[in-house]
Amino acid sequence: MRIATWNVNSITARLPRLLAWLESSGTDVLCLQEAKLAEARFPFDQLRELGYEAAVNATGRWNGVAVLSRVGLEDVVKGLPGGPEYDGAEEPRAVSATCGGVRVWSVYVPNGREVDHPHYAYKLQWFEALKAAVAGDATGSRPFAILGDYNVAPTDDDVYDVAAFEGLTHVTAPERAALATLREVGLSDVVPRPLKYDHPYTYWDYRQLAFPKNRGMRIDLVYGNEPFAKAVTDSYVDREERKGKGASDHAPVVVDLDVP
Repeated sequence: MRIATWNVNSITARLPRLLAWLESSGTDVLCLQEAKLAEARFPFDQLRELGYEAAVNATGRWNGVAVLSRVGLEDVVKGLPGGPEYDGAEEPRAVSATCGGVRVWSVYVPNGREVDHPHYAYKLQWFEALKAAVAGDATGSRPFAILGDYNVAPTDDDVYDVAAFEGLTHVTAPERAALATLREVGLSDVVPRPLKYDHPYTYWDYRQLAFPKNRGMRIDLVYGNEPFAKAVTDSYVDREERKGKGASDHAPVVVDLDVP
């Protein structure tokens, strides 16, 4: 089974590339983030023509997540159980489903904006709720993983220059500690370093030639439980998909599993 995660930064803007990538990549399950549209406008029909069902949690022009599967889609849960609200609303940042016997979550963790911004506190609260929500699956016997844009670089090696991020979000100790709590409940980062590239970043800003200069960050992650991690046979960042006109600022992260 091939499972991937990709922050497409607007399905409307990325739909031709998304459909072409699904056809060429051999992906069975794809977790999407930043759909940036309402569920009623989601391209169910186009995806169905390629053999994919979709579980979607999306409400409008911001955020939005989905799980696409051609190996079954069961037990769908929209949202983060027990998750915090921001500005009085529950943002569409999580959706989970069982696909071919593997339980997956697609998550778009809050950005945090600035360290002294209320969104930063919300981000840490969101991580706490995620930890509580997945604790049972993390220790279970069924392969389970959380895939998505975590908006945290796990280590200094996961950014092109940690000095450039001094005082900024994505690299602060509280954020990394929040990420570490997921490892404490039985999950691990199943995409090892190094891969094909010495620094397998997954995100490059559109500005200041960040991609050509490889000034990136590794913030799109796959955290799996022990049965999931043991089934992994290969993984890679599809850096080629970040190239060219109309690309997302994130690249897909792909994991191959040997599962029954």
